[in-house]
Amino acid sequence: MTTGAPTPTHPARPRRSRLRTFLPLGVAAWLVLEIWLVTVVADAVGGLAVFLLLLAGLVLGSVVIKRAGQRAFQALNEALQRGGTPERGGGNGLMMLGGLLIMLPGLISDAVGLVLLIPPVQKALSRHAERTFERKLRAATPGSLGDAFQQARIHRPDGKVVQGEVIRDEPGGAPQEPRPPLTS
Repeated sequence: MTTGAPTPTHPARPRRSRLRTFLPLGVAAWLVLEIWLVTVVADAVGGLAVFLLLLAGLVLGSVVIKRAGQRAFQALNEALQRGGTPERGGGNGLMMLGGLLIMLPGLISDAVGLVLLIPPVQKALSRHAERTFERKLRAATPGSLGDAFQQARIHRPDGKVVQGEVIRDEPGGAPQEPRPPLTS
C-alpha cells in the first residue's frame, strides 16, 4: 500500500565541513603565492642565487629534523630509564614541522619554518594547541569523535546511524569447504 508520497531516488548526503571545502583552495593559493614569490626573487637576484637558497633550505631543514628526532629519542630514552613517560610539550614536534617547512621549496614556507624554530613561539603554539585539544575533548558529545572507539556503528545509506554490532553467522556452525565449479 502506498501513501502517494514520492520516495527519494538518492539518499541525502551529510554537509561537507568548512575545512574540507576550503583546505584545497588554501593549499592551491599557497602554492601559487610560493611560485610567484620565487619568480619575483629570481628576477631580482638571479636564478642561481634562488637555487642556492632553496638548496640551503633543504640542507638546513634536514639538519633540524635530524636534531629534533635525536632530542625526542633521547627524551624518550631518559623517561623510560626513569620508569615514567616523556614530558609533554617538549617542542620536538614543532621543531620537526619547522624543519619540514624549511625543506619545502618556497620562501614563505621557509619563513614560517624559521619562525617555528624560535623557542618562545614553540611554547606559545604548544600551549595553544594543548588548550584547544583539551577543550575539544571536553566538548565531545556521545556519538562524536570522542566516543568513536566505544561504540560499534553501522551507517545506513540514508545518513542515519544505527548502533549495533556485527554478528557473523555461519551455517552449520563452521565454515564449509568451497565447492568446485560446475562444468557442463
